Amino acid sequence: MLDHLIQRAGKSVPVTPLSEKRLPTWLKDQSAQLQSWLRAAAFKAKPGTWCLVPDGRGQPARVLVGVEEGLDRWSVGVLPGALPQGTYRLDDTIPGSISATEATAYAFAWAMGCYRFARYKSEAKEFARLVWPKAADRTLVARLVKSMALARDLINTPAEDMGPPELAEAAKKVAQEFKAKFSVIVGDDLLKQNYPTIHAVGRAGPKPPRLIELKWGSSGPKLALVGKGVCFDSGGLDLKPSGGMLMMKKDMGGAALMLALARAIMDAKLPVQLHLLIPAVENSVSANAFRPWDVIKTRKGLTVEVGNTDAEGRLILCDALAEAESNHPDLIIDAATLTGAARVALGPELPALFSNDDDTAAALLRHGKLESDPLWQLPLWKPYRRMLDSKVADINNVSDGGFAGAVTAALYLAEFVAPTTKWMHIDTYAWNGRAQPGRPEGGEALGFRALLAYVTDWARTANPGPKIITKKPAPRVAPRRPALARLRRR
Repeated sequence: MLDHLIQRAGKSVPVTPLSEKRLPTWLKDQSAQLQSWLRAAAFKAKPGTWCLVPDGRGQPARVLVGVEEGLDRWSVGVLPGALPQGTYRLDDTIPGSISATEATAYAFAWAMGCYRFARYKSEAKEFARLVWPKAADRTLVARLVKSMALARDLINTPAEDMGPPELAEAAKKVAQEFKAKFSVIVGDDLLKQNYPTIHAVGRAGPKPPRLIELKWGSSGPKLALVGKGVCFDSGGLDLKPSGGMLMMKKDMGGAALMLALARAIMDAKLPVQLHLLIPAVENSVSANAFRPWDVIKTRKGLTVEVGNTDAEGRLILCDALAEAESNHPDLIIDAATLTGAARVALGPELPALFSNDDDTAAALLRHGKLESDPLWQLPLWKPYRRMLDSKVADINNVSDGGFAGAVTAALYLAEFVAPTTKWMHIDTYAWNGRAQPGRPEGGEALGFRALLAYVTDWARTANPGPKIITKKPAPRVAPRRPALARLRRR
């Protein structure tokens, strides 16, 4: 992907981003021939559309691409796979026409437009290349692209090749890249070390369950990231229908998102103490599968009645959240492909956000808007906690009806987070259901850029620089005259 952003080469074709509003003004300064060409091509500069303008010999002379009004982070991503192979450059002939922020956004979009999940493809797709825009922040572009590609690749990989061991290996590689501490607890050792719900959900899988842990940083506020790593979800004994099971390789999308975020945080050297926890399991059917109405004692000590084995994500998360809490973090963020109810409420492109602190949630939502990577807050409506009551245990893992499924799932997780700990829970789809510029159909790290921008701001705010104390000069006091001199004046 980044290979398609190159140093300035010889001949290159200019690319001019234009919004619908700006197009008429820009056209006034162009030749009659170009104006006629664009009329014939019916180019209106709608976001994500483009027009190739030939020269007199029929060779590409210019590319026009429609972008959103304001800062557009995606539309340019349509070009690498659509244009003829060759080298292109952003049109910077008009001084000040493309800001540093826009140059960075366009470079990011171009690189993401070169993403393809090609692990099982025999032929590689070729893409057009872009000369690095002069003002682009190359370090930031590389950080975003590498981390998002990691998440997409993990989600897109079939469960046969992305089970709990492979997910652990992916996390280990990230830990090694940044010299982070890495550990993993596997199989029956989960019981010995008191992670009973992770073990219960994953024990029927062909590959043993495990808890993946990464620690990095020795100073700054404590940040815990927890990601749901259900590498495949059959539904367990409450078996899903075939249609519901079809996309369940993506049920570890929360883990992929949190691992990508952890990678970006370490790459940026943010001043935080990072603690990443990924419970990784397959929810399978076997003779030793956990059953409806089983009662499991959680790591926190609360007992949970299994109302439905297909609500397994919250079971593995609750043990991981309890472990995150034991380190007294300043903030916990968890992400999970948790409920269909969130998708019914908000659709596939808008992750649901729950938080026990409205100011924290508002800050993330603000960054989501600024980064064009939105989330939407849903309420932790405490009166609905009664829906999780159990006659035989402290709590049930599902509600007693079909209402407010995303809310009750979040309320279940809230039981394992201290009320004094700031916590955000993201219920994500982790999938692009339709292809858009820079976003092919398949796995997606929804909310990643918003989260990284938020954590960057949060870490720096929580780590103010040293206070500069300026001593005020002592007030000037007129020297006292000797007593003899005062007497002579009288």
